[in-house]
Amino acid sequence: MKLAVLGRLLSVGRAVLAALRGSLGALCWSLAPLSLSLSLPGWRDSAPRPEQEREGEDAPPTPTSVNYHFTRQCNYKCGFCFHTAKTSFVLPLEEAKRGLAMLKEAGMEKINFSGGEPFLQDRGEFVGKLVQFCKQELELPSVSIVSNGSLIRKQWFEKYGEYLDILAISCDSFDEDVNILIGRRQGKKNHVENLHKLRQWCREHAVAFKINSVINRFNVEEDMNEQIKALNPVRWKVFQCLLIDGENSGEDALREAEKFVISDEDFDRFLDRHKDVSCLVPESNQKMRDSYLILDEYMRFLNCRNGRKEPSKSILDVGVEAAIKFSGFDEKMFLRRGGKYVWSKADMKLDW
Repeated sequence: MKLAVLGRLLSVGRAVLAALRGSLGALCWSLAPLSLSLSLPGWRDSAPRPEQEREGEDAPPTPTSVNYHFTRQCNYKCGFCFHTAKTSFVLPLEEAKRGLAMLKEAGMEKINFSGGEPFLQDRGEFVGKLVQFCKQELELPSVSIVSNGSLIRKQWFEKYGEYLDILAISCDSFDEDVNILIGRRQGKKNHVENLHKLRQWCREHAVAFKINSVINRFNVEEDMNEQIKALNPVRWKVFQCLLIDGENSGEDALREAEKFVISDEDFDRFLDRHKDVSCLVPESNQKMRDSYLILDEYMRFLNCRNGRKEPSKSILDVGVEAAIKFSGFDEKMFLRRGGKYVWSKADMKLDW
């Protein structure tokens, strides 16, 4: 009987102590703006710190828009490529999905699948399954792919087109001889003819069509006004040729892109020649280098601030927040260059 009474007293005592700790925690919280603090030996305040205490800290950027280069393999040999086939590694599908779910949890709204050539892996089935997962399971507002377009089949659109918001096709010239000089060709397939076919398939399957062009020594004098206006992409992204040590420049590089490089003045002249193209989105080297969140085939963020691609640890091993701190990502530049735009096809006012 005495033991039972003693047990009840101990229970009451623990409840009272817990209540006191809760009251003291609330008191500490209410006094925090006045820079007052209370502490008890052996007790750790688990209450969130107020904004006043967090202002001086460097919060990691939010991975709003992520470019996932899940493969480095490609069927083209573009001389200025800055993500070359240095490995043949591709994550297993379920591991890739796990990482994408982690990114969504961390705030990702847009995913862009790139390479290498994304449609080379499993004849496009790998990227198709990732696209479907991101739109159907993760419910991301925007899912896009950058491709050279040479391996895409109409059957792919019929199977996965409904899950894709934007297809960006790389096209640096409307002169097939220039494309051959650049290395954007395989076999006898005409890159420009294929571009028009893909444009039609995008229209038929309600996928927004985009064109990416790298402006370099071989196409800088070209006038693309007529062709771009005829294709009428939602965006024409125009990049200045960029050198990345270890990728397309330097001793351990697989490309020698120095002969493709143009000056800022050359780039500005090309932009001025195409200033009347309403969908033109220019990106100089300065804008491009630090304003993209790039994940490599191991799901490591790549920091390009020092002119090389220096990898973080994989998000699969350390989490998104720990890895992204080493990404070199300039969130302000991302917004200044127009990185956030109407990127869901549901919000685009397009005549499909």
